[in-house]
Amino acid sequence: MKRLLLLCVTAFCLGVCVAADTKEDKQFPEKDGVLQLKKGNFKRALRKHDQLLVHFFAPLSGESQRVSTAFQGAAAELKGSKVKLAVVDVSKEKDLAKELNATGHPVIRLYLSGDKHNPVACPVPQSSASILTWLKRRAGSAADLVTDLSQSEASEEVTVVGFFKELNHEYVQVFYATAVELPDVRFVVTQDDDVIAKYGHTHDVVLMLKKSKLIKAYKMTPETSKGVLIVFITIYQMDPVTEYTGQTASQILSSPVLNHALLFVNKSSEDFDEIFSAFSTAAETFRMKILFVLVNVAELRNGRMMEYFRVRDFEAPLIRLVNLSNHVTYHLPSDALSVEIIERFCQDYLEGKAKPKMQSEPIPEGWDQKPVKELVGMNLEKVAFNPDKTVFVLFYLPYSKESRAVFPLWEELAEAFEEREDVVIARIDASANDINLSVQGTYPSLCLFPALYAERVVVYTGKKKLKPLIKFVEKEMEKAKKYRAKEDEDRRKYTEAMKAEEAKKANNTKDEL
Repeated sequence: MKRLLLLCVTAFCLGVCVAADTKEDKQFPEKDGVLQLKKGNFKRALRKHDQLLVHFFAPLSGESQRVSTAFQGAAAELKGSKVKLAVVDVSKEKDLAKELNATGHPVIRLYLSGDKHNPVACPVPQSSASILTWLKRRAGSAADLVTDLSQSEASEEVTVVGFFKELNHEYVQVFYATAVELPDVRFVVTQDDDVIAKYGHTHDVVLMLKKSKLIKAYKMTPETSKGVLIVFITIYQMDPVTEYTGQTASQILSSPVLNHALLFVNKSSEDFDEIFSAFSTAAETFRMKILFVLVNVAELRNGRMMEYFRVRDFEAPLIRLVNLSNHVTYHLPSDALSVEIIERFCQDYLEGKAKPKMQSEPIPEGWDQKPVKELVGMNLEKVAFNPDKTVFVLFYLPYSKESRAVFPLWEELAEAFEEREDVVIARIDASANDINLSVQGTYPSLCLFPALYAERVVVYTGKKKLKPLIKFVEKEMEKAKKYRAKEDEDRRKYTEAMKAEEAKKANNTKDEL
């Protein structure tokens, strides 16, 4: 009887345990070893796990998806450890993300001992190995980096080497703190005098090596902070010019250097090598101050980048400078891209002398008083799409010889039509005003806007001489008359149909009354 009772009690306890485990599974659902947290179970997860690494992600973000993949890989490696990985979908858990100030993405934080108010920020990892390295370095000490440098000298990856005489010096602590913040970079410490002599440096210096080749050296000083060292390593880890791609986008956008010079160029163009050489030379001059980025306009996947900066492929090559803290953009006003011109532009920008590129210049006083009307971004469409006027616009670049060569001809054309109130000859500086029209071809571009209700643009591709231009305008005006007659007839029919419909409704209302 006692034995039977004991078996019953044991069975009951096992049942309770299974039920508890099942309930716990429902409280903390997992996917690939990663907790799927919500506002309802977030606090309980904090209490349960002493070390909870949480990825706040947006499912539609490409970078968030990459980090989620890295989390899955790391979770498999950390199975059974004290660290538990979790994710929160900020698109669904908006209140929780707002409460924890994790509305940006991706945001990765390590919560310790259930404290939700003082998490440790984790750098955005490139892979699962990055997560494991960060956790290991964070829990370890500078002594863990002491190694035989010969094992790293042949590496394809950049290796950051610290030469220190005393491992208990504050320089080493700064070096190690930097290593924690850059888990994707290989760090080592050595005290080998022979190795130091090989590179011709003294102690307390940080070297960046790749295949035993010295990229750059940095001498530690009492003023050297973790932030300064991070900037140095991050910049010299990259090439002087980085091409913008899906793989480099996050590296570029997360760079501590906020001033970016972007070269929009077709890599298959005949003058690419010459332009790229000048751009690269200037990049070396402004390392640590300006990040130099190449954007290939022939790459379809760069369409969103070009759209953001309002650059069309036929406008290349051109250079824009932007500060990521305020997103103010500057345009290099030159059709020649030599080393001297690029460096002068960058220096003017750093000294505050460069003028920002505006969406539109202010409308100039008396813009319509001269034969050639001076248009800007804010009045271009209003003037160009006037259904009662034929408007012929010169889109030009003030620094372009080809554009300036058309100016006298444009004055002659304006004088030829000066007596015609239904014809407007105008021009607009395409470098200072954003243009949202489909202007085809390179600048200078000559575009005629017919006197129609429909918003049409006709690009002139003939000889840049007075008689052909006049003939072109007159021919397009005759075409527009036919289209306009049809438009007027369609508008008349539409107006009559609307009146008839209104009359019918009015009669129906009378009958109902």
